[in-house]
Amino acid sequence: MLIHVPEVLTQDPLQQAREMLLKAAWEDGRGSAGYLSQQVKRNQQLPDSDPVARKLGELILLALDRNALFTSAALPLKILPPQFNRYSVGESYGRHIDGAIRPVAGTVHRVRTDLSATLFLSAPEDYDGGELRIEEGLTPREVKFPAGDMVLYPSTSVHRVNPVTRGERLASFFWIQSMVRDETKRIMLFEMDKAIQNLAADMPGHASLVDLAGVYHNLLRAWADV
Repeated sequence: MLIHVPEVLTQDPLQQAREMLLKAAWEDGRGSAGYLSQQVKRNQQLPDSDPVARKLGELILLALDRNALFTSAALPLKILPPQFNRYSVGESYGRHIDGAIRPVAGTVHRVRTDLSATLFLSAPEDYDGGELRIEEGLTPREVKFPAGDMVLYPSTSVHRVNPVTRGERLASFFWIQSMVRDETKRIMLFEMDKAIQNLAADMPGHASLVDLAGVYHNLLRAWADV
């Protein structure tokens, strides 16, 4: 299931991020790729230790902490520090799948990748190509959201970034370990949470709200891996 999370970053922090990334020390993205991915990865990336990456990553994590849609959809337990990439004309990332376990740079900790996230930092009119193509079921989906918007998708999905043919594509990407590792259960909880919120908006004070909230939290309690 692909989930569109709009306006994770608003205009002011977006502008700040782009200005900082213009001056950043980009490196060959293949340096962080595994054996298979190195063969299809053609982009630029900021090192984990880069001060720009660290500062902007903290900005994104603070924004996610305030984002109710992200919390409801991901039920995050751990979030890897956001990373940043740049695709110029002719660059792309071929068909690949994300690793199941990712190290937290500079620590002994590991994170299971249940969900992958791409936060778009360039406006779609500023570049051609560069769509994120995700193989979901029988029909692949291509995603190219407005700057500041994010897509969440299962890390089990095979995906790629189409070649950029004009301009430059800036984005942040990262992974989330959810409290509920099973995707089907996580989607059920997300849909239930949305239904409860809709009912609360349409019929505030309805007696069934407490009962439904109880079912939601008891399911989360049963399924959570914390």
